[in-house]
Amino acid sequence: MNPILTITPAATTDVAELASFVNSVYRGESSKQGWTTEAHLLDGPRIDAESLEEMLRADGATLLMARTEAGVLVGSVYLQRQAGAMYLGMLSVRSTQQGGGIGRFLLQAADAYAQRQGASRMKITVISVRHELLAWYERQGYRRTGETVPFPDNPRFGIPRQPLELLVLEKPLPAAGA
Repeated sequence: MNPILTITPAATTDVAELASFVNSVYRGESSKQGWTTEAHLLDGPRIDAESLEEMLRADGATLLMARTEAGVLVGSVYLQRQAGAMYLGMLSVRSTQQGGGIGRFLLQAADAYAQRQGASRMKITVISVRHELLAWYERQGYRRTGETVPFPDNPRFGIPRQPLELLVLEKPLPAAGA
């Protein structure tokens, strides 16, 4: 990874920029420049500003942003504390910069944050038909739990073009300082 990145927690003043950024990564034409696009699976936006604000207000939640030295947003990841685990969601890397290590850098920052919060494991959900994404997370230490979750039946998260379900994956975390 070439650029020096700074990780900061999102504030409510970042919501509009984040909504636009996340949608550009997951849906629409610009998302097709990267390998993590969902544009072939879902119509509509990935997130809206109101949903992002709700996510940021949730107990135990934060959204980490990765910016270049010039202040350009190149990545983000949502985290929320859940009964001994830290849920990781909406990992986003600028489409034109995917494959350069930013995603791994964000996962490391997320792991460090979770450890500081006392979480013993990370938990994610991934659309079951996203085989390349599932394989990437497995290379990062995540393992399938066998648990599935229905895809949200809410157009705020997109409109599926086919029936979708989410697979639950987890990764143990070493104790902070270990």
